[in-house]
Amino acid sequence: MGVLDHTPAACRAREILDRVGGKWSLSVISQLGAETKRFTELSRGIEGVSHRMLTVTLRDLERDGIVSRRVYPVVPPRVEYALTPLGRTLLDLVGGLVTWAEGHLDEIDAARAAYDARAE
Repeated sequence: MGVLDHTPAACRAREILDRVGGKWSLSVISQLGAETKRFTELSRGIEGVSHRMLTVTLRDLERDGIVSRRVYPVVPPRVEYALTPLGRTLLDLVGGLVTWAEGHLDEIDAARAAYDARAE
């Protein structure tokens, strides 16, 4: 299966890659890689995410079996999120992407500056 295949399996794989590679999903997966966290801990640890977008992202990742949600029957309710075994399989990949991005910041900044200069 190639990247540009139009088979049903390739289309479904792109759907999953869009979800996992989404703006907030990578941050959630990375945050949960170290430990189980509550919503407010996740919110504080992911700069710029709104409560609504964090809720949507967590629900989508839970639906895909990447994140688990545990509700404790206390008042007020306590909810914790963790990576599932399937979600943990993404940690090396996510870590690799983060490492790559951090290692190439200067090159990317230079490329952006050159592009912006040409576009003016």
